[in-house]
Amino acid sequence: MVKLAVLDLSPITADGSASTSLKNSLSLAQHAEQCGFNRYWLAEHHNMQGIASAATAVVIGHIAAGTKTIRVGAGGIMLPNHAPLIIAEQFGTLEALFPNRIDLGLGRAPGTDQATAYAMRRNLNADVDQFPKDVVELMGYFGEPHAGQKIHAVPGTGLNIPFWILGSSLFGAQLAASLGLPYAFASHFAPEQMLNAIAVYRERFRPSAQLSRPYVMLGYNVFAADTDAQAHYLASSMQRAFVNLRRGQPGKLQPPADNYLSQLSASDQMLLQQIISCSAIGAADKVQREMQKFIDLTQADELMITSQIYSHEARLHSYEIVSSLQSQLS
Repeated sequence: MVKLAVLDLSPITADGSASTSLKNSLSLAQHAEQCGFNRYWLAEHHNMQGIASAATAVVIGHIAAGTKTIRVGAGGIMLPNHAPLIIAEQFGTLEALFPNRIDLGLGRAPGTDQATAYAMRRNLNADVDQFPKDVVELMGYFGEPHAGQKIHAVPGTGLNIPFWILGSSLFGAQLAASLGLPYAFASHFAPEQMLNAIAVYRERFRPSAQLSRPYVMLGYNVFAADTDAQAHYLASSMQRAFVNLRRGQPGKLQPPADNYLSQLSASDQMLLQQIISCSAIGAADKVQREMQKFIDLTQADELMITSQIYSHEARLHSYEIVSSLQSQLS
């Protein structure tokens, strides 16, 4: 049976606030735990008016403190924005507080625009090879200390935190394979290279102390409701968000709209269709068929479900429908 996980961008709605969004994220995490989801991840984004999870490690602590068993982690931490030692200390602290429940997914995108990257003092001229070096350095801080080691992550040293490599291209697939780490692909918004990346990762995978065989988790959009029409209505908020982002007009998550797709130009419709091709929108039976088709195509070990739905109650219901389908997915 394929495992199911949650990816939460902690959306800030047009009529809401960051405070409300973070409260809703905890509510969703508690709901996901009750529904049997395997893990709950939050993503690092900066200078985004519609996303409340910029201080990702802080929000992970908030979620982990309000839940009991579900794994909680980052999907991901954008490592070029941070010194590896700082991330080691942050996640070492989280693991010390919530043993055997913390995941650390690592990506190399800035998670923002260029001006904001400068504001974070990020080195925009870094060598392409710096990310793999930073990953290895970060992993080293969690290993057992060795003679002559001058720098230690406290907490961190000797803690067993699962590392993941995130990606939307072949670069991440090759790195995850060479390090023997699980691989999470951002197919929920960048599906173009998904199948090639999965193939590269599985073909080149080298077993490691953390993982003996390849493990693939794929991002997947789901908008589930009691009827197909209602699900398509709910999905319009996410569709509008993607179109606005591509137009350079990001903002808070907007309310759903009737017949949103028909209001778009042909080029915008084609762009949106490509971006969110890894999606299931509909009532339970349709969502089950679409999810199974995707699993058959990719042979994914785990699906990370994201649902950018304006109404918190409708979002909870969508995840509840998805959880009810898990036993039918193979």
